[in-house]
Amino acid sequence: MAEISHPPMEQLQDLEYCIDSNPPWPETIILAFQNYILMLGTTVMIPSLLVPMMGGNNDDKARVIQTLLFVAGLNTLLQALFGTRLPAVVGGSRAFIIPILSIISDSSLQQISDPHERFIWTMRAVQGATIIASGLQIILGFSQAWGIFSRFFSPLGMAPVIALVGLGLFEQGFPVLLLITFGTLVLGSILAQVGKCVEIGLPTLLITIGVSQYLKHVRPFKDVPIFERFPLLICITIMWLYSHILTAGGAYRHTPVKTQIHCRTDRAHLISSAPWFKFPYPLQWGAPTFDAGHAFAMMAAVLVSMIESTGAYKAASRLAIATPPPAYVLSRGIGWQGIGILLDGLFGTGTGSTVSVENIGLLGLTRVGSRRVVQISAGFMIFFSILGKFGALFASIPFPIFAALYCVLFGLVASVGLSFLQFTNMNSMRNLFITGLSLFLGLSIPQYFNEFWLSSGHGPVHTNAGWFNAYLNTIFSSPATVGLIVAVLLDNTLEVEKSKKDRGMPWWVKFRTFRGDNRNEEFYTLPFNLNRFFPPT
Repeated sequence: MAEISHPPMEQLQDLEYCIDSNPPWPETIILAFQNYILMLGTTVMIPSLLVPMMGGNNDDKARVIQTLLFVAGLNTLLQALFGTRLPAVVGGSRAFIIPILSIISDSSLQQISDPHERFIWTMRAVQGATIIASGLQIILGFSQAWGIFSRFFSPLGMAPVIALVGLGLFEQGFPVLLLITFGTLVLGSILAQVGKCVEIGLPTLLITIGVSQYLKHVRPFKDVPIFERFPLLICITIMWLYSHILTAGGAYRHTPVKTQIHCRTDRAHLISSAPWFKFPYPLQWGAPTFDAGHAFAMMAAVLVSMIESTGAYKAASRLAIATPPPAYVLSRGIGWQGIGILLDGLFGTGTGSTVSVENIGLLGLTRVGSRRVVQISAGFMIFFSILGKFGALFASIPFPIFAALYCVLFGLVASVGLSFLQFTNMNSMRNLFITGLSLFLGLSIPQYFNEFWLSSGHGPVHTNAGWFNAYLNTIFSSPATVGLIVAVLLDNTLEVEKSKKDRGMPWWVKFRTFRGDNRNEEFYTLPFNLNRFFPPT
């Protein structure tokens, strides 16, 4: 047995750069650019999904993408400097789509006949709801309420949640054509999916696996493991060029419009629509409008974003060779993320913010958990959002390329979540029951909600109160949120006292407080000696 046992390890051993160590500067800059390219998938997808439904044209879509990219850069920088200080990219959140669709379908907005005017007023309504809803996360974060609630977390309770942060995004991988019917609006979703263009997506997936895993020890240049460090840049460059050749050669000339949108490199209309130079600024769409129902529905997305980000922060800490963020640091990060959502509302990004799961997976794929890399990537986001044409050039990468990358990166995040089970007793039937049920329901319930929406044109919760429908449909459409409800509830009500050791609490308890482990100060202390003014509580 001794020969096959693998004792639990607090930190992963085969990562090369931790949160406070940095690769050489040229390597750091290229890694930062790789992070920037990766986050473009979601950044382009969400506005491409929502702006046409709001009544916007290609110019409006390009401007919203620029704004979302600019604010993502600001939020990433704020989070890396003053929030959790983990190497986590903060970008647009899919969790806000259902509340935003609820706002789009509001009868008062649908009555506006001019499409552009309807877009402007819808964007202002989304801004107002986002601004008010952000207050919930700001309060829960800076009041330490979320940190207090995190005392109910254990390795057993968090493992399914972190796993579902990755597994719950399985529809972003191989093909599921998601038709969203909302009121009178029918949308063929342009979520990035490999099967939409199998001739692009499948080779991308195979090349990514080959370059990152089978060629990682090959070093054309002695001091730089280029295949291990930059697999995404290599893969995207090859497949982007291949996609352009297919487009120029007329491979998609007689294919359906949806196929052309997904596969061609010239159908996004981003380069032609983007201005050469545009500096996003607060209230650029006009004064926000406020509605209590819209704001209440948006609060559900804020809660989902908070839960998903909590799981992502736990995964990021493990992939950055850091300790799990203590309650104080976690609350601080959630508070700053609330400020990020406030910035989303003020600038008008058309959605809210959350931690980018794909970029968390990239930490493990490249074996680099350096905070500096993410900080510089935030600079790339801000720079290319201002220089619109150049940013639009990179944003024109076909969605199936990103989808193939998601298959690898989301799966990696899910496996990091499951690795927390090593600190628990998985020979306990109690633990097996909680883990299995939370994983199964975390996938099954959101899938039911999605399929119900597909067949009926609305969620399972369908009353006369639109805000109530959007609230519950948002909560139960999130795998990580459902997983947290099930896992944490069962873990704190089933045989709690006699199962402390089985739950992994002896290992977990020292990370609850900032001074519970000496390494916390090294990883999470604020810069510029700010801990003197904001001491850990």
